[in-house]
Amino acid sequence: MKIFSLKSFCKININLRVLKKLKNGYHSIQSFIVFSDIFDLVTVSQIKNPKDKIKFYGKFKKGIDNKSNTITKLLNLLRKSGLIKGKFFSVKIKKNIPHGSGLGGGSSNAATLLNFLNSKKKLNLSNKELKSIGSKVGSDVPVLLNTKSALLTGKIGQIKKINNNFKFDILIVYPNLICSTKKIYEKNKNFSLPLPVSAFNFKSKKTLINFLKNEKNDLQNPVTKLYPKIRTIIRQLSMMKGCYFSRITGSGSACVAIFSNMSRAIAAQKLIKLKYPKYWTAVSKTI
Repeated sequence: MKIFSLKSFCKININLRVLKKLKNGYHSIQSFIVFSDIFDLVTVSQIKNPKDKIKFYGKFKKGIDNKSNTITKLLNLLRKSGLIKGKFFSVKIKKNIPHGSGLGGGSSNAATLLNFLNSKKKLNLSNKELKSIGSKVGSDVPVLLNTKSALLTGKIGQIKKINNNFKFDILIVYPNLICSTKKIYEKNKNFSLPLPVSAFNFKSKKTLINFLKNEKNDLQNPVTKLYPKIRTIIRQLSMMKGCYFSRITGSGSACVAIFSNMSRAIAAQKLIKLKYPKYWTAVSKTI
């Protein structure tokens, strides 16, 4: 029985514009997404038992249902489609990415497994088919199939790769709060116009940072109204030496701050740990 170990990286929404509410209840968003070097570890093997074995372990396993999650949803979907008929798997996931933080851990797990199965089990699915299957598991899954900087343009199914070779030094602070994406979107009253895709072509890191300083996350207002402590964290991060800007990622609750260099991100992390010893913090680089 061959066992495969896969890295499932976390995503960060550097900005997020909510454009409109769709008829199906979801929302159209425009967001510049990058990937951090923090990852969940996914271990996969094919088993003879006529039933999948799914197990979550690690620091952030709490709150994840072993019987109903993005992995079970994906495997059931593939089996129903006849793509893995008669094949069953043991999937163990070490959760290093906080659950309900806006860092896309669950969606990343599903995207990582889908890519693996397509490659190793020769499902022969095209990129379009992969995205279609991924979107049925979760709205973030399609953009997480490729861990390269990308822009969710706001048009259904349209993801544009961003040629961004500029690396970010990031401090992430998770205040032990699980934000309900559905609840946050329901409370959102902030809507923005989309930017032209050409606005995301950057010739230097300085231009990129200046652009992003003037951006925002439209979901931050409803999140901070529900959880005022998040507003406090964002404000404190923004005042740290070397911090370009800070905001939530996705629908929260994780707060991210982009720093001028890693040593300043580490110095800020030490100050946050002194003030909030129970909060999870991590310094990382984009990949």
